[in-house]
Amino acid sequence: MTPLRIAILGCGNMGMAFAKSFLHYNLVGRSDLLLLGRNLEHCQRLTAAHPGLPAGELDTAVGGYDVVLVAVKPQDFGKVAQSLQAVLQPSQVVVSIMAGIPIARLQRELSHRQVLRAMPNTPALLGMGITGFSASPEVERSRLHQVENLLNATGRSIFLEDEALLDAVTALSGSGPAYFYYIVQAMMRAGQELGFSESVAGLLVKQTMLGAYHLLNTSDKTPDELIAAVASKGGTTEAALREFRAGGLAETLTAGIKAAQHRATELAKE
Repeated sequence: MTPLRIAILGCGNMGMAFAKSFLHYNLVGRSDLLLLGRNLEHCQRLTAAHPGLPAGELDTAVGGYDVVLVAVKPQDFGKVAQSLQAVLQPSQVVVSIMAGIPIARLQRELSHRQVLRAMPNTPALLGMGITGFSASPEVERSRLHQVENLLNATGRSIFLEDEALLDAVTALSGSGPAYFYYIVQAMMRAGQELGFSESVAGLLVKQTMLGAYHLLNTSDKTPDELIAAVASKGGTTEAALREFRAGGLAETLTAGIKAAQHRATELAKE
């Protein structure tokens, strides 16, 4: 199969995370990857920041690429939609990683049918992300598999027939790293209150989280079973869990995730 040619509009952290992953796994050649700048000055900055990668403005040259990855901020989409619409070709696939913008709006504002919407998360920066994605019916299965392969370069991906579930993906895994950091931060602060220095508390908590993740990922036990293995009757862990339950920690986390989903749905309508 002929190698894909990919243009990336929006070369911030996430856009470049995808670009670097595509190159790392030889999914695209350096000469077949185009970084799109807002203007000539921006293109020059991109070239200086990423030597050896072609950079160009949003012009007719974009029509020669198989996939156009749109990674601009959602609030900036309206500013670039008309310019992008003018250069897109019917055979191209547009892949959006903008949060909150549904396929129908992408199709409408770009006057383009082959659209795929994806929701990655920030661990994609390390090649350890998870991306949920949906596609318009016009995207051919062979092209869908190619794009799935691209998304997997940043970690793992999951295809969702029902695009509405992407709001739940946004709430659960898209925003999920922040929930994890919030809990880590609370544990580190507790460690400092117990008498540890900031650095020692950080080491204890981060290594605990790392080890616990690997144990969860490799064990055939459920989370409940793993909790039970730590929480002996009448012991220290049980005392902590009793406080968590009394404070409704699990219910609060669930409510927060549902609030994030609700906000994602609201954003899609704005």
